[in-house]
Amino acid sequence: MLTFRESVLRVVRAIPKGRVATYGQVAALAGSPLAARQVGTVLRGSGSCEDIPWQRVVNASGGLSTYKIGVGELQRALLEAEGVRFSGTLIDLKAYRWDPGKVSGTVGS
Repeated sequence: MLTFRESVLRVVRAIPKGRVATYGQVAALAGSPLAARQVGTVLRGSGSCEDIPWQRVVNASGGLSTYKIGVGELQRALLEAEGVRFSGTLIDLKAYRWDPGKVSGTVGS
């Protein structure tokens, strides 16, 4: 049985380049739909692990919550380098939100 942390990291690693997921979406896919804030805690605690695409996790409005911890500019630059476009400060979730049901395989496999 995976811990919540391990489940979150597995989900985040599965988000494809050029797509984003919300904190709540990651929490739900990790098995704890009410733990959106804890997803942020897990990602902050993961440090600079290069295999975790933390930049692909955004808030429910399609905005970046990382400005609060001083890495908002970096997150935006990383997402734009992947082809994600912003309208002002928001990402169009209809265009860029990851739908794990539309890719082969599942997060848990």
